[in-house]
Amino acid sequence: MTALDSQPKNRIRQDIQSMHAYAVQDARGMVKLDAMENPHRLPPELQAELGQRLGALALNRYPDGRVNDLRAALAAYAKMPDGFDIMLGNGSDELISLLALACDIPGASILAPVPGFVMYAMSAQLQGMAFHGVPLTADFELDEAAMLAAIGEHRPSIVYLAYPNNPTANLWDDAVIEKIVVAQGRQGGLVVLDEAYQPFSSKSYIDRVNHHGHVLLMRTLSKFGLAGVRLGYMMGPKALIAEIDKVRPPYNISVLNYECALFALEHSEVFAAQALDLRAQRAILFEVLQDLPGIRAWPSDANMILVRVLGEGDRAAQTFDGMKARGVLVKNVSKMHPLLANCLRLTVGTAQENVKMLAALKESL
Repeated sequence: MTALDSQPKNRIRQDIQSMHAYAVQDARGMVKLDAMENPHRLPPELQAELGQRLGALALNRYPDGRVNDLRAALAAYAKMPDGFDIMLGNGSDELISLLALACDIPGASILAPVPGFVMYAMSAQLQGMAFHGVPLTADFELDEAAMLAAIGEHRPSIVYLAYPNNPTANLWDDAVIEKIVVAQGRQGGLVVLDEAYQPFSSKSYIDRVNHHGHVLLMRTLSKFGLAGVRLGYMMGPKALIAEIDKVRPPYNISVLNYECALFALEHSEVFAAQALDLRAQRAILFEVLQDLPGIRAWPSDANMILVRVLGEGDRAAQTFDGMKARGVLVKNVSKMHPLLANCLRLTVGTAQENVKMLAALKESL
């Protein structure tokens, strides 16, 4: 492959040329615990049933009204409040990008606590909007004073609050969240509560979301167990969703996407049992990590646990490399933000995967 000629390259935005593409690690032959995926597959009998169903689809036709059946099924599954509507995206990533597109008025910006999900900042950058990251405290709690001051100063179009947060895996104080929601509403902006890890969380904002007309609740089926299907959804007041939905590309949800999702919701008890198992495995894993010399682990409400490798030097990179050499792939997040120095993010796997991960971790410290 030859290098891109200078003339076509000059047609690409300079800030895009200076960016790094989102990197996906090669996990072939590895115990894959780097991306917060549900490690459980469908039982064989359901695999066969789904295969027959997908094979009968009219792939020669564009997606049809069946997508509205999925919207209704998701609304029922999530117990969506009255007066709300639901919008679908090709994963939460697309919804985050569409929100930036819809809210890109002159002087608009996006604000979120950091460290947090990288797509909040990336969506702002790709849309040419300013992003304001407000550091969490040393224990990864919301800095109430700093968040309120930043909202007052920057008057952002969107404030993102992940509940629980990625990569720190913790829930934040409800009273602080409420103050941020009120402050953002007072200056006319939106709040997006991102509940990507809701299947593993002890709490949800769903019971409070309809108390405010400027709050949207975003979820995904990726952590539910369908990461490969790419299906995110966002709920909010009907009038608000109607405006944002105008920037959604037609047919953004394929017939394969929506039929897989409908099938999964029809068998939601299977996925609920998987989530229950992962919460149990998380508790076992956390207990072991707490007693492991050379490691500090933080409590989790997601399907991941954040740990800090203690000691001098770049201990996270050394430990990550050691685990990878032993066939276990986790996520080194130590360069994402200064607060994450020497931190690794460990996805909760099956009991067998977690045993292998702990062995690799101990041998690599």
